Amino acid sequence: MNVAVILAGGKGSRMGIIDMPKQFLEIYGKPVVIHTLESFDVNENIDAICVVCVKEWQNDLKVWLKEYDIRKVRWITDAGKTRQHSSLNALDAIKDSVSDDDIIVIHDAARPLVSQRIINDNIEKVKKYGACDTVIPAVDTIITSLDGEYIDSIPPRKEFYRGQTPQSFTYKIIRDSYDSYFSLPEDERPSMTDDCGLVLHGGKKIGLALGDRTNLKLTTMEDLLLIKSMIRANR
Repeated sequence: MNVAVILAGGKGSRMGIIDMPKQFLEIYGKPVVIHTLESFDVNENIDAICVVCVKEWQNDLKVWLKEYDIRKVRWITDAGKTRQHSSLNALDAIKDSVSDDDIIVIHDAARPLVSQRIINDNIEKVKKYGACDTVIPAVDTIITSLDGEYIDSIPPRKEFYRGQTPQSFTYKIIRDSYDSYFSLPEDERPSMTDDCGLVLHGGKKIGLALGDRTNLKLTTMEDLLLIKSMIRANR
């Protein structure tokens, strides 16, 4: 079974939005999270969906699922205090319904333009590698600066990629990685920004799936304008 985990627990603080998390903003009359869910709901390789959702918005989500005829959502679970806690809540929610070899596709609700190709490529890469990250090659020169004032190095650009989501794994690999991470004392857990960080920390190799520059994450008002223009262009 292939399960999509949609992380809809963000607060949208970097957009200056106080009363509404960014994944629930409407774009052309439809919440961002629904745009995202539709991409997974229609994908022939996705069997079920788990949504990790801000608790106070779960009733709204249930209404939208019916309104927009999203049929594959089997689980809605609470968002955690961090991304790692949210992903762990999803793994706990689905654990009795999946096997070790089932594929878990973890995606940000705030990336509504994910393509069918990217979803399918993630699934194929997990079959090959056991774990994969969606990335795009860096197109700008990368510099490093330890103090924020002077350049320390200019590494070869060809070695650098920009990470996106989905990030996908067999259930066993991602479950074992989370169990190992949370078995550490809290003050000894390294800071992580995504799921691949935990898997890499656990010593597993992660394959690459090619992303797309249009697979934007809604973070700023500029992103919102770009996403709206791309959705309009594809109508």
